[in-house]
Amino acid sequence: MLNGSGIKIFSGTSHPELAEIIARRIGLPLSKAEITRSGIGETSVRIAESVREDDVYIINTGCGAVNTALMELCIMIHACKIASAKRITAVIPLFPYSRQDKKDKSRAPITAKLVANMIQKAGCDHVITMDLHASQIQGFFDVPVDNVSDLYAEPSAILYIRTHFNVDDIVIVSPDAGGAKRATSIADRLGVDFALFHKERKKANEVSRMVLVGHVRDKIAIVVDDMADTCGTLCQAAQHLAEAGVAKVYAIVTHGILSGDALKAVEESALEKLIVTNTLPQAENQARCSKIEVIDIGVVLGEVIRRSHYGESVSMLFHEVPY
Repeated sequence: MLNGSGIKIFSGTSHPELAEIIARRIGLPLSKAEITRSGIGETSVRIAESVREDDVYIINTGCGAVNTALMELCIMIHACKIASAKRITAVIPLFPYSRQDKKDKSRAPITAKLVANMIQKAGCDHVITMDLHASQIQGFFDVPVDNVSDLYAEPSAILYIRTHFNVDDIVIVSPDAGGAKRATSIADRLGVDFALFHKERKKANEVSRMVLVGHVRDKIAIVVDDMADTCGTLCQAAQHLAEAGVAKVYAIVTHGILSGDALKAVEESALEKLIVTNTLPQAENQARCSKIEVIDIGVVLGEVIRRSHYGESVSMLFHEVPY
C-alpha cells in the first residue's frame, strides 16, 4: 500500500471500473481529471490537481471507441507533461491496434508503430500493458515497456486452472501456431500435455480450415489465447475438439473483445465456459452470455504500479499472483 506521497493515478473514460480496482489495491483514491467532449467529438482534458514532480499513472484501455480512448490517453499524457510531472506511465491493459504490427501486404501500414510514436511524442516515459498480440511491439518504443504478458496473465490462468480442474485430466490447446509458445509455457508449468491447431485464413478474422495436432481424447481441453474478438477461431476449435472426443472444452483468453455476434457464437458453441480477464469491461457481456466468466487482473496491475513506483523488481510476478 502506498502513502500517496509523489504518486498520482488518473483514469480515462474507457474502463473506470478497472482503474478503481487498481486504486483500491494500491490504497489510494483516483486523482481528479475532467474529461469532456465537444459536439463535434473533440476531447478536452483538465487535470484538476497538481502533478508537479509526481510519478503519474494514467489508466486507459483500447476498447469501445478505440480512437477516442487513444486520443484521450495522449491528451492526458500531454496535459501532465506540461504540468511538470516527474514521470508519466501509460497503463494500457489492451494496447490499441496491436494486431496491425507488421507490413503483411503491399502498402499496408504498421499502425501499432504509429500508436507507439503517438504515445511517446505526447510525453510518456514508461508503458505498462498486458499480453501484447505480438511481443515485438515492445521494440516500437524507445521508453521502457512492461508487457504484462505471459509474464503476469499466465500465473492468473494457471491459478484458475489449478483451483477449478484436476490437472491430471486436462490438455492445453493453442488455437494456432502463433500461440504455441504461450500454450506450451502453461502446459510445462502444469506438467500436462499440449496440442495445437494449424489454421488457414481467407481474411484477417475469418478462418477457413483447422487441423488438430496432438492427442486430446477423453481429456478436458483448455484453449488458451491472447484475445477473443469474433470468437470464430475459438468456436471452430471447440467444435473440432468435441469431434476429436474430448470430455469438455473450456477457453481462457486475456482480452475478451467479443465483437459482433461473438456472444451468440459462444452461447451456441461446444465451449463450456469462456474465461476472460477484465482488461476490458465485461459486465454487459456476462449479462448477455451465461458462459462468460471473468478473472480480475486489477490486483496484478496494481502490484506492478506499486513496484514500479518504488523501483522494485517485478520478476516475482512472472511466477506468482499477488494477494
